[in-house]
Amino acid sequence: SLVRLKDLEVPKLGDSSVYVKMLAAPINPADINMIQGTYPILPPLPAVGGNEGVGEVLEVGRHVRALKAGDWVIPADAGLGTWRTWGVFPEEMLQKVPSDIPVLCAATLSVNPCTAFRLLADFESLAPGDSVIQNAANSGVGQAVIQIARASGIKTINVVRDRTDLPKLVERLMALGADHIVTEEMLRKPEMKDIFKSIPRPRLALNCVGGKSTTEMLRHLQPKSTMVTYGGMAKQPVMVPVSAFIFRDVRLRGFWMTQWRKDHAQDQESLSGMMDALCQLIRRGQLTAPACTEVPLQDYRAALEASMKPFVSSKQILLL
Repeated sequence: SLVRLKDLEVPKLGDSSVYVKMLAAPINPADINMIQGTYPILPPLPAVGGNEGVGEVLEVGRHVRALKAGDWVIPADAGLGTWRTWGVFPEEMLQKVPSDIPVLCAATLSVNPCTAFRLLADFESLAPGDSVIQNAANSGVGQAVIQIARASGIKTINVVRDRTDLPKLVERLMALGADHIVTEEMLRKPEMKDIFKSIPRPRLALNCVGGKSTTEMLRHLQPKSTMVTYGGMAKQPVMVPVSAFIFRDVRLRGFWMTQWRKDHAQDQESLSGMMDALCQLIRRGQLTAPACTEVPLQDYRAALEASMKPFVSSKQILLL
């Protein structure tokens, strides 16, 4: 197997490095893609898996100013290797987060909620009452989109795959603040028109599936809307009818959180503004961690397998 549990020596603490005890780290689709070698970031091997998680600072080098023992930190960028119990990292690879938010919220903060925040903020200027449509609405990003949109008065139309426990999933997403939930099959039905009696057609579509699902979502957009693709779970291309381009001038964009961080490396205000906004929502109970299954690190094999099963509505979180 490609993934093994190993005991390593913790390196000595350098002047500008930070000794961290990891607390919890999720398994995300991108982490699996990295192990499979299908992701644009491929660390030199052997590597520690995991791009997201939260740890507690135990000790800092003498030149470290921004962090102190007891602080909570999350990765400042992808590729940190969070599936470990301890680590020594350069100060600039870590970002401080408040320790008064739940540990699972902190562990799942740097990828999905940040992605959801940027998707809602950066492509269309949405006002309260506007609507957004998204597929894979039960994903980590999808759950965050529902809650962040809800807090801003934006309506969400949430597309999910049909499944045996659909009523349970619908109930869970409604509890998060979803306005409408439809299956991919329903996207093609005339009943979709009923939704738009009470809310406007979406100005923004969020796609992390590809294939048919995406083409169907496009039909329901207002003219001059934007569809942003940030994932491709179906491993199929995005198919766009020519009419959507010509007669409705739909814009197609892409988003990758890692690239956003690179582009904004010098722009601390954008980053801290986003993190503050997300932590405020968490404190107010308006943004929760995705549905999680907590797994001790030694059971990592079972966690990896579970994270790759279809229709899993729970994120596997390694407790370190």
